Amino acid sequence: MTQHARILLVEDEEIIAIIIRDLLAAEGFQVTVCANGCIAWETLQHDRMGYDLVLLDRGLPGMNGMELLRLIKGDRVLAAIPVILQTARSDKRSIQEGLSQGAYYYLTKPIQPEILIAVINAALQQRRELQEMSETANRAGRPLSLVQSAVFRFRDLDEAKVLSHCLAQSCPEPERVIQGLQELMVNAVEHGNLGVSYAEKGELMLAGVWLEEIQRRLTLPEFSRRFVTVHFQRLPDKLVFTIQDQGDGFDWQDFLDFSPERVFDLHGRGIAMARLMSFDRLEYQGNGNTVTAVVNGVSFLYGFDH
Repeated sequence: MTQHARILLVEDEEIIAIIIRDLLAAEGFQVTVCANGCIAWETLQHDRMGYDLVLLDRGLPGMNGMELLRLIKGDRVLAAIPVILQTARSDKRSIQEGLSQGAYYYLTKPIQPEILIAVINAALQQRRELQEMSETANRAGRPLSLVQSAVFRFRDLDEAKVLSHCLAQSCPEPERVIQGLQELMVNAVEHGNLGVSYAEKGELMLAGVWLEEIQRRLTLPEFSRRFVTVHFQRLPDKLVFTIQDQGDGFDWQDFLDFSPERVFDLHGRGIAMARLMSFDRLEYQGNGNTVTAVVNGVSFLYGFDH
């Protein structure tokens, strides 16, 4: 699945760079190594569509990792490339800074090979899905521009992805909203209707059997009739998406912001990322089985009069 993906490794310590390069090469990745941020930026500028992922050391000489991360995320073409930060710094402020600037993941040295490979595979999979979503969005246009309100139901992950593609077309910036909508809908299936705990998901992802377990649970009698409901509403100055599952809810307060305690887990950042990057407002209600996401600023695009 990830064979031949191109990775830009930015690492100034030669021995560490060699170890990581050889590890990734053994997994089938094509790795380019840069010893500092300036060279890495020049490399990305020269081959703007060539790299699938950047593995970036934070403590680089000259242009440091955070500066390079900001350049990448500020570039319209390069911004879609997932960036994994690696560093010896694990304090709360450093972690929150990296994630808030758009890093996909934060690894501390010494790097654990199995965690590194799992994170890279997850990042590449997410990027492929986002590329597919964007292509779908570009082809589909915006048929929902005529819809004032609607109710949708879905059961599984494939239906969640299809619906998130569709609903994102109602927004002024579909590519910004798609990932957040998908994250909320997938959570409603996995943790809501199917009752998968946070710890269980991490174990299943590390073992590489996460999707198989989701499919198994969908067939169990206690889950087979559960569905997720999505209410879509267009107001004069905003779009409102309300997503409700039939599960028992969860302690949603802990997931609205980036948590240093969970930052090294394989998952658990999606809600915070959606709140920060996809929506203008994100609110959970009650026990957490209902979430409302708001996108502002649609009145000019669709010609509403005030």
